[in-house]
Amino acid sequence: MVTGQNASVTQKGLNQRQEKIVEIARSEGFVGIEKLAALFDITPQTIRRDIALLCDHGILRRYHGGASLISNTRNVDYTERREVMKDEKARIGQMVAAHIPDGASLFLNIGTTTEAVADALLNHKNLNVVTNNINVAAKLSQQESFDVSIAPGHVRPRDLAVIGEATIDFIKQFKVDFGVIGISGIDEDGTLLDFDYREVRVAQTIIENSRTTFLATDHTKFGRRAMVKLGNITELDGLFLDCLPPAPYDELIKSSTVTAHLVSES
Repeated sequence: MVTGQNASVTQKGLNQRQEKIVEIARSEGFVGIEKLAALFDITPQTIRRDIALLCDHGILRRYHGGASLISNTRNVDYTERREVMKDEKARIGQMVAAHIPDGASLFLNIGTTTEAVADALLNHKNLNVVTNNINVAAKLSQQESFDVSIAPGHVRPRDLAVIGEATIDFIKQFKVDFGVIGISGIDEDGTLLDFDYREVRVAQTIIENSRTTFLATDHTKFGRRAMVKLGNITELDGLFLDCLPPAPYDELIKSSTVTAHLVSES
């Protein structure tokens, strides 16, 4: 239990409990109301008031059941991301598609690299695809032999991603052969990072319900900072890259148990 919940107000206008809530959000990416209430041995209503204050101060962003830290790290706009490393993403997509047989079932997540995977899968037959990406669903529905299911939830206008609790509940109903995800950043210890807690929760659910999980990304994501922890590369079965990243990330991949597939060596 954390003590000192009635401590004096700091120079930032926050008491020690509220400072601790910010510290936990910075460490874990998300703070849950019920968990914090138990930790501080106070009522959920008091925690909600703390979170409301922190949101008013522009420190946290409120989500269902809790809040997360507002990142100062800028996520590149979707239209920009679609053009960055475009040729490399296309080749990564082709390499991932080569590891998925006809007749397989799979999840395809949010991201411009996973959309490149969708493009490369159009020559396959009889795939069963579940996605929370409207762009992916539109691409794959062109193939008449595919069975494409799109998850319900909140549509994020900037990239047509579908996220939220309804999305998670829908994905939990399936157990598929392959889960293909993207990522915004990878830390030196192999931590997978992203910007949106809601997006991360969907990706975590995809990993949990896939027999084999592939991460499709390019080398520029290594060392890129984002706030929310998704997992670690050790949880993956395959890592698909355009080339090895520079040190120290190259050694991270070489020493990891995950199988790395490089476009530069294919």
